[in-house]
Amino acid sequence: MLRWIIFLIFYTVISVYGFQAVRTLVKSTWVYYLFFGIALVIIGNFLFQFLASSEGRVLNPAKSYAFGFLLAFISFNLVIIPIMLGEDIIRLIIGLYDRLVTTNDGFYLPSRRKFISQVALGLAAIPFASLLYGMYEGKYRFRVLNYTLHFEDLPDAFNGYRITQISDIHSGSFDNKKKIEYGIDLINEQKSDVIMFTGDLVNNKSSEMLPWKGLFGSLKAKDGIYSVLGNHDYGDYVDWDSHEAKAQNLADLVQLQRDMGFDLLLNESRFIEKNGQRIAIVGVENWGKGGFKTAGDLKKASEKINPDDFKILLSHDPTHWEAKVINDEYHYHLTLCGHTHGMQFGIEIPGWIKWSPIKWRYKYWAGIYQELGQYINVNRGFGYLGYPGRVGIWPEITVIELKKGVNNA
Repeated sequence: MLRWIIFLIFYTVISVYGFQAVRTLVKSTWVYYLFFGIALVIIGNFLFQFLASSEGRVLNPAKSYAFGFLLAFISFNLVIIPIMLGEDIIRLIIGLYDRLVTTNDGFYLPSRRKFISQVALGLAAIPFASLLYGMYEGKYRFRVLNYTLHFEDLPDAFNGYRITQISDIHSGSFDNKKKIEYGIDLINEQKSDVIMFTGDLVNNKSSEMLPWKGLFGSLKAKDGIYSVLGNHDYGDYVDWDSHEAKAQNLADLVQLQRDMGFDLLLNESRFIEKNGQRIAIVGVENWGKGGFKTAGDLKKASEKINPDDFKILLSHDPTHWEAKVINDEYHYHLTLCGHTHGMQFGIEIPGWIKWSPIKWRYKYWAGIYQELGQYINVNRGFGYLGYPGRVGIWPEITVIELKKGVNNA
């Protein structure tokens, strides 16, 4: 309860500063009422969704939007605060100087300047508008990222082999069937040899996927669809009535993937064969640092493959690659991950900048990386979680072409 009280005090303080900027520019009582009305509606809806909801910690679109609007409003006010606070400090200094140095009686603060409030509101509008755009358009702004990776020991039969990777579907957050249909069509349009899904099919419960089962069941690739589990697939973030209910949820999710035509790898491996040659597909359960589930068993998953096989590893969390994979005695040529979402927020301009706050949490957080002759691709995710949008880090469909040749890293 104490943390909620502290949060409400914080929210009230930043709202007051936002109001001060608006009041300096607009001398209208109804605008004041509108500002505080919006502030009350946003915080009221958020508290209702997260404190009064019968679903507890289960994330759904209503909760996500409540959080999204709160985040946008807080961001708006947080940009205003340092500008207005800076002006208040200057006003206070001028007032004290006027009182102590001049002969004026009393203490008077200079009035706020409209120009400063205009600057504050103009700058605050940028993150506010961006977050709203991310909620209504950015989260479904699917893009296809193409990579070509060279390997000297790639079997000749797989020269030019194409892999489409998707990750972090988070079907419990979806709210627009037409947009998801577009995303599915975009995946199929790549006509890759194989599709690989690297975990987090749902937010919490297998039932979240039922409305989308038919759509994702329409994914097609010549050599099939391989998948692994992500941390959210285990139902660890839900208060279950019993251990049996939680276990049944996982069993239902496993069966659901198989019904959709996904070959779910639970610390297992498969081979794809062409013209008498083969590559190994290795899939581990979730393994992650920072309190995430560590059910992944790389040794068990690889027990049926040979050291000299060409290996593609599916592992949801990129911290697994750093901690366990790149220094393993087996050489895993390519690891496919997800999990980070690129934080769903950042700035990316190809060839110039790739930045997100998530880089302070994950060393490998988006795109292709290479270490010790091994590659990892961290997919930015197909869906979204928590904040119901994306700003600058768009939903991703990755297409990787394998080429025989000298390592080009």
